[in-house]
This record gives sequence, C-alpha cells and structure tokens, in this order.
Amino acid sequence: MIKTAAAASIAALLAACGSTSSTSTPPSGGSSSTTGAAAAGKFKACMVTDTGGIDDRSFNASSYQGLKDAAAANSNISITYLPSTSSTDYTPNINTFIGQKCGIIVTVGFLMGTATQTAAKANPSQKFAIVDYTYSPAISNVDALVFNTLQDAFQGGYLAAGMTKTGTVATFGGQQFGTVTIYMDGFYDGVQYYNQRHGTHVKVLGWNEATQKGSFTGNFTDQTKGLTLTNTFINAGADIIFPVAGNVGLGAAKAVQTADQGGRKVNMFWVDTDGCVSAPQYCQYFITSVQKGIANAVKAAVLSAAGGTFKGGNYIGTLTNSGVGLAPFHDFASKVPASLKAELAQIATQLENGTIKPKTKSPV
Repeated sequence: MIKTAAAASIAALLAACGSTSSTSTPPSGGSSSTTGAAAAGKFKACMVTDTGGIDDRSFNASSYQGLKDAAAANSNISITYLPSTSSTDYTPNINTFIGQKCGIIVTVGFLMGTATQTAAKANPSQKFAIVDYTYSPAISNVDALVFNTLQDAFQGGYLAAGMTKTGTVATFGGQQFGTVTIYMDGFYDGVQYYNQRHGTHVKVLGWNEATQKGSFTGNFTDQTKGLTLTNTFINAGADIIFPVAGNVGLGAAKAVQTADQGGRKVNMFWVDTDGCVSAPQYCQYFITSVQKGIANAVKAAVLSAAGGTFKGGNYIGTLTNSGVGLAPFHDFASKVPASLKAELAQIATQLENGTIKPKTKSPV
C-alpha cells in the first residue's frame, strides 16, 4: 500500500478543478445556430461554458459533446450554449437560460458551483446538471457530476514511471484548483508506487504532493506559458509531460514536438479527453490520455431530463463504472511493454477493490 500525503484540496472539488440552438459542432470561438422555428416543440438542453471556451479540447468540449450525443440519441432534443469569458458571466448566462425555459441547464466547472446552487434553489422546478461539482446535501433539481480522477491519474503516473528513459517525468496545472490537483496527486502517487514496487527512483517535477506546491500557468488558455514551462521541464531532464491545463496543453505539445524534431525524445499524456481525438496533430506524442467520462455523464443527464426520469443528486465517475480511465495507447500500442500493460490492469483492479489506498482524499 502506497503511503502519500493527505493534503490534496479535494474539498474544492466536492464543495466548490448570444447563443442559439444546434446539434452541430460550432466553429472555434463562435456559436452555432438554428432558427427558433426549427427547434419549436423540442426539449431544449442548454449549456453554460466555463472560461476555457467551447473548443478547449477538455471539459467544456467534452460537456458539449455530451449535449450533441444526447441530441443524436433523441431527435426531440435541441441544444444551445452560452460562452463565459469571465466569472461575471456565470449568473447572467444561467438567468438567460432560465428565461428561455430550457429543459435542463448544464453548467461546466466547479467555479460555477455557487451560481448554479443559487439558481437551482430559486427555481426548484428548473432542472440543472453541473460538471466537476457536488453538493452536500445533494440538491434535488441538480444532477452533480464529479469524477474520481485520482484513480486513472494514479495509473498514468505508474505508466509514466514505467516508460521514462531519463528517470524524470513532470506535471503541471492551469490553476491550483482541487479538480486540477487531484490529477497531479494521482500522477505523483502512481510514480511513487512504481518506485516502491520496482526499486526505482523516478523523479516528478512540477508537483510535490506532501507540500501541495508545484507549477501552474495561471490559466487554461495561454499556450505560450504551457510551451515555456514544458521547455523548462525538458531542459531539466523530463521526457514525459502531463499537463492538466486544458488548451494550455497544446503549448506543451508544441514544445514536445519541437524537442522531438531536435533529436530529444519526449512524449506526454493528455487530460480529460482522448488527445488523439481532441488534438490529433500531436497524437504521435501521446502515450495515452487520462480521461473523464464527461460526455457520457452529461448525455445521461440530458436524456433523463428529456425522458422524464431525471433525478438530482451526486454522480461519481470511477474506474468501476467507466467514469474515468486511460485512453487507448494509439501509436504507442506496440511500444508499451506487455508486462507494464498487465501491471496497469492489476492496479486498476486493486484501486477498485481497495487493495491500493492512496492517502490523497478522493470523491468516494
């Protein structure tokens, strides 16, 4: 059993890491639309994005994919979203959708927890879902969707420790939120467990679980900061990078690509979504992705609301219910040793049955 610090800020995860309708993917930076007549009589599923935007290749994009998947599964569902450029947009956007009589309003990101709670309590007949936030006690008209990414991040750290050639790996976050640092804690834990099991000394740059101090770019949009920080890690010897920073990760990918083209073999993991789908231009550098099942959870929430079976409460995605997990290895399928794949499968089982108990707090 791994012994790690129990200082992660998961309390933030549990208590606090003009648009028109469409079922098509909107262009970057914009919104897509259909006419009001086209949507007449349909169940309207509405989404308020966080500041990363609809094309963040992370949790906003995954949440919107859930709306699209729900609309594909039920032709009576129309979908729409409003972008938030700052936190001051959250409440006005939610209120706009309340005024539009949306069948369900999906809010994305734990920073919208308070705004969503206030709106839900003031409008008890309005159905909501929120990504990356839960309430205690649960709110009857809010389907709160949270994910135990400690589990698959632990697998990711173990994999990174098993794949590094330099003995040094790195992780960094966009901002120091519980939904970010739970990934970094899990990654750190997984590396330590590999070291314990194999007698190795793989180092983790960018995060110290015991002190809860590490490297952050300050936002989830500035790709230049991601590139600069990743170059710092590469120059310090890291050959596997794990950014937990949404679109900032594209800057990390560019740094990895440049290093590779310069003869330095560096790879990385993507976060939240399958990077080979979200950023296919960099797929050759992604060993895997540490995923949340956001799209499936949002799809289920929307379909339940449209189908009259909606129940508020707290959903927790885990390895057991496929709410979290590692993505396929894609280009690395033949490069990850069979023995390491077998160890990862064993670790998944042990995380599920409690044989491995990382001391970092988790949502379960």
